[in-house]
Amino acid sequence: MDEEINIDDALYGSIKIDGVFKELVQSSAFQRLKEINQGGAVFMVNPDSNHTRFDHSLGVYWLVTKFGGDLRERTAALLHDLSHTAFSHVVDAVFDHRNEDYHESIFEEVIRNSTIPSILNKYDLSDALDSFERYTLLEQSLPEICADRIDYTLRDLFQARMITSDEVNSFIADLQIENGKFVISTTASEEWFKYQYKRLNEDYFRRPEHLFANQKMAELLKRAVADGNLSKADLMTTDTEVIRKLKSAGFHEEISALRNLDGFQSFDMKRAAQKLKLRVMP
Repeated sequence: MDEEINIDDALYGSIKIDGVFKELVQSSAFQRLKEINQGGAVFMVNPDSNHTRFDHSLGVYWLVTKFGGDLRERTAALLHDLSHTAFSHVVDAVFDHRNEDYHESIFEEVIRNSTIPSILNKYDLSDALDSFERYTLLEQSLPEICADRIDYTLRDLFQARMITSDEVNSFIADLQIENGKFVISTTASEEWFKYQYKRLNEDYFRRPEHLFANQKMAELLKRAVADGNLSKADLMTTDTEVIRKLKSAGFHEEISALRNLDGFQSFDMKRAAQKLKLRVMP
């Protein structure tokens, strides 16, 4: 019998992984996500927000598993963010993807060039990533909720110390599944989540320091790509590796300025906020 592993998670406690999921998690493609920060360059000015795409992917997998997702939907949940570049959605600004979907446009290529297909084929799951539209627990359009939206909302706010673990647990206890979709069973929890989602967009995503960090990093990356100091392949490494390459290319001062919020007083916050994808839950 394949031995399971347990991974400690800040939101949900111990997450048990075995079988195909253990092999997927231990693959180099998935391990790379440990060095891809969820909030882009936010961690460079806000050390509390240091959670990663690895953490988020496991969290989405946990939610889909807990609420009855089948083997294929659990697989898709675990791998849905595998193609995120270094600095996550910051790269959308580099390549002018206003819908924040650059990682989606390269998903098939990233999967194909990894060991993931051989692992899935071993477990007769080669079709698990063919169409995400069939996975109603994993993804839904606003204003509906889904595992992806639930996890990043709770995780971002929890890491920013804007909600507590007790609030997270209480909300999870009020989740149910109806017709294959997440629903919130109480009016109180529904109103709580709507309020927190609004806070996430207004007080976390649009926090001036966070906007500054992500815009300045996008400008750095765009310059480095245009100058030939960074390639698209470099962006498929990690945050740490990209920072190392930027420093090697002579961007020491710019990185220090970002970390120290130099120029923040004259930063056009309103213009930067307008570039973000609009996320509204009526």
